[in-house]
Order: sequence, then structure tokens, then C-alpha cells
Amino acid sequence: MVKFGYTILYVEDVTKSVEFYEEAFGFSRKFVSPENDYGELLVGDTTLSFASISLAKTILKAGFLESSLDQKPFGIEIGFTTENVAETVSSALKAGATILENPKEKPWGQIVAYVRDLDGFLIEICTPMN
Repeated sequence: MVKFGYTILYVEDVTKSVEFYEEAFGFSRKFVSPENDYGELLVGDTTLSFASISLAKTILKAGFLESSLDQKPFGIEIGFTTENVAETVSSALKAGATILENPKEKPWGQIVAYVRDLDGFLIEICTPMN
């Protein structure tokens, strides 16, 4: 059986990114390497991980596109569910996130907002689907 294990974001500063997600969303730190080139957060049933761009370049020799607030976000998002979208968006903004879309009720009743993290990754903050 295949199981979704984790997502790894390639970031400039692993500790800074981990601290952002701890402050913005209240996640718990699982691990940050002594070299500050890899870290993990407990975010529910899976793990959100971070690898430094320099480490990622040693793994992906042909290179990759780096996320940046100066560019449009990638066509992928990290989704976090919460009962209070406005409060979670506020917490993320206080931690340094950038707002893209304020909370809005969708036709199916879900409240959805979009922010970008410190490295420009797209985050959807929404109420759970029943």
C-alpha cells in the first residue's frame, strides 16, 4: 500500500521557516538538523518538512525552480483546515505571511483564504469539508 508520507519545501533558512510555521499555525517541531539544512514539523497525520536550497541542489543536480515572493506562486498549494479561518489568517499574517485572498465563503459553504509563506509558497487556509 502506498501512503502519503510528507511534503518537503526547499527554503533559504530551515530554522526560520520552521519557526514561521510554529508561530503562524501552532505546529510542533519534530526535528531540525544541527546543520540547519533539514527540518520537520508535526502537522497532523503527516509531516511538513523543509530542506535548505543548498542541500536540495546537491540532490537535484539539474536544478529546480526556487519559490520566491518576487514571482507568482507555484501551481500547487499546501492546505490547512481550521474552524476559524479569519483567526488563522490573522495569526499567519502576524508571523510574516502575505495575504493573497481574504477569507471568502464558497458556494458549497466552505470558508477559504490564501496566503504565502516567507519563501513564497502558497497556503490555503479553509474550514473542513463535512
